[in-house]
Amino acid sequence: MTAVVGVLVCIGAILQAALFEDPFTAGLLFVFGVLYLQTAHALWAGLEDLRTVGNGAFVVAVVCAIYAYLYLTGGGLKADGTSIIQIVPYLGFMNITFVVICLTVVGVTYGKVSAKLAAWMFLVLSFTCLYVPAIGLMGFGKLPF
Repeated sequence: MTAVVGVLVCIGAILQAALFEDPFTAGLLFVFGVLYLQTAHALWAGLEDLRTVGNGAFVVAVVCAIYAYLYLTGGGLKADGTSIIQIVPYLGFMNITFVVICLTVVGVTYGKVSAKLAAWMFLVLSFTCLYVPAIGLMGFGKLPF
């Protein structure tokens, strides 16, 4: 299942770049797709040492930190004075959350963070990143950030 998700996310990234002409979003999708594929390989190979998955999660954390900064600041300015990247606080917040999640995965794979703590973090972050925005969109027609 992890491999299927990885393949679909990578295909989605290619389509996002090619059909929708949005290489910025495609770049973020692609690193997540590769991480899913890397995790699938580790599961298929029966690896007991998952530090390679942790290393991949570290790369994704760095990419997400860059994307968070760009979504929160808008990046540079075009000649007409508008931002190159639209400022979207929600996507900035989500990328910061992904940084935390990915660094937690790194900690778990290197034995520095307990799996129980990681599980609780995933539960809390699912609430703050999925349920709160969904309720905001359904009930008020806008994101809470």
